[in-house]
Parts: sequence; C-alpha cells; structure tokens
Amino acid sequence: MNEQRGSTEEESIADLARRMVAADTGGWTPDGVRELVAELGWAWNGTAHGPVLTGRPSGDARLRPVGEFEERYVDGESYVELAVPLAAAPPDAAAQATAFRAAQQEVTAALGKPSVMGSHGDMGPFYDSGPIWGAPFMRWRGRPDTLELRAGKTGPELVLQPTDPAENWFWRQGVGEEHSISGFFGSNRDRANGGLGFPGGWTARSWETVTRSLGDFLGGLPAETTALGIRIGMPFYGRTDRGAPILFDMTCGDRLSIGCFAPDGVDPAALGWGSVAEHPGTASVFGDDDPVWRVDGGGPGEPDGRALAELLVATAKAVGVSKPTDLIVGGEAEYVDGYYVTYYGLGLQTG
Repeated sequence: MNEQRGSTEEESIADLARRMVAADTGGWTPDGVRELVAELGWAWNGTAHGPVLTGRPSGDARLRPVGEFEERYVDGESYVELAVPLAAAPPDAAAQATAFRAAQQEVTAALGKPSVMGSHGDMGPFYDSGPIWGAPFMRWRGRPDTLELRAGKTGPELVLQPTDPAENWFWRQGVGEEHSISGFFGSNRDRANGGLGFPGGWTARSWETVTRSLGDFLGGLPAETTALGIRIGMPFYGRTDRGAPILFDMTCGDRLSIGCFAPDGVDPAALGWGSVAEHPGTASVFGDDDPVWRVDGGGPGEPDGRALAELLVATAKAVGVSKPTDLIVGGEAEYVDGYYVTYYGLGLQTG
C-alpha cells in the first residue's frame, strides 16, 4: 500500500490531468484499479468509494463501481470511473461556470483541444442527474480510456473512465421517445474520434413538450457556453403556408440574446419582444435595427428559460407555425468552434 501524498503538497490541475491520461487502468478490474491507485500515488481507504486524494482541499477522489445501472454497458470492467474534484466553488451559476472555465483552460493547455465537448443535460452517464446550473463537459477521448472534465456537484471534476461503457450508455439512449436524451454533444476532426458514434434524437410531439425542453435548454445555456468557452449561433425557421422564413436568431456566449424577425401582420411588442433601447445589452450582438425586435436573456444563471420558451412558441404560433415539427433549427447551429454539434435537448427538427 502506498503512502498518502503529503497534505501540504498541491498538484496543479495540468499535472494531474497529464498523470491521469497516462495512467494504466488495467482494464478496470479490481486488481487493475488497485494498481492504478498506487500508480497515481493515492491511498486505498478500503471502502466501495476507493482512494483518497490528500493535499487537495476540494474533496476526496472516488471510484464508481459497476452497479445495477452500469451492468448492461460494461464488458469485464468492475469500475466505470475515477472522479477527482478540482475546486469547490459557490453554488451560483456564475461562480460554477467561472471555476469550470478556469479548469478547462488549464487542462486544454496541458492536453490540447478536447475531441468531444457539450452538455450532459439533465441526464448523464449512467442516469445521473447533473448540477442545476448546467452540466458542461469536455472529453479527451482515447482507447481504452477517456479523460473527462465534468461539472460536479460542488465544482469541476476530472473523471478517468473506460471509453466503451460511457459511450455504450450514450448510444443506447437514442430511442426516439420524448426526453430520451438531453443536452448537446459536439465532436471535432481529432483522430481520437475514429469510431465514435452518436445516437439518434427524439422529436417533440406537442407544443408543451417544446416549451419545456426549450426552456430547460435556454435556462442553463449561458452558464454552459461560458464554462466551455464557446459561442453558439442558432437560427430558428418556421414552416408556414408562406414558406419557411427565419423567425428567430439566437446567439449565446457569455450572455443569451434572441432576435425576432416577425412578418407583417404580427405585433411582436404585444407578444413581449422589445427594442434595442429596451434591451441595450443586445446592441453588441445585433445591429442597431436588425433585427428590430429582440430580448436579452442575460448571463449565467439569469435567463428565465420557461418565459423565453413561451415567448418563442407564442410567436411561432402567431406567425402561422401550426405544429412542433414545423419549427426548425437551422443547420448553421451545427458548427461551433470546430465542432459538429447535435442538440438532443430541443426535440426539434434540424435543417
């Protein structure tokens, strides 16, 4: 059994990431994991939660053994992850997003740009619920193991995991039923993504489903894009008897802004849209008068996702969009900072 690391020794996040990604996990068998713990210089505490990492004030490392919800996705592994909290932060969305952003900058500087990124939404592997403020992640995919930077309950965590179980879980969620999978997932052209598969999504069957899913997506989006250091541009088109014109233009980086292109005969002000004078925060996003109508959703933790979703749905209906399948996310949204992104949490068509 190895000695514990000294309680005054603090390892940088970058160095920890390098050691974790280079570690030999031994197939995630009991013996392999014990050797992994020793290799990383940690101590085994004799419980199901495994090793204790000393010298890091944010908390102990923990192992996740294969249990009822993991069994069907593994192939000989006894454990499916080793998670290490990096930094505890206040519970508000802005603080959590800032802590995640700082950690991702350190890990990216050490390992390069991640091959996969996105948000687990409200259901991560293996049916875990994510933090209320958002569930962003970045993943350095490898074989046989993957390193993930994930939003934990109190702050960002580094998670070493066997690649196949987590990806098997993800693949088998795309069953087409409403809310079968949420969040958004993006992959780039990194060679590490060879053989990576993405499941099919699901389609909303009612405007209430659209309102709920769109509200969940918009409510956490500024915190997640801030944490990930990305900017999403997402046009929405509405299919009516006059064609499929653009209705909304949403952009989200550190703040969420939405513009409305209402046709003649629709009164956006009566629906709840405002001008640039009423939403000056949108001036740096859109031109002075294009679009004329807009709303400022705010920064991390500020958007009222439900209210914004109700505004978009009411406007779409007023324009003549008769059913959810006629509200379409523009294909331009699929390309974000070198990643091809699929938006599972919306339940809307992409075209």
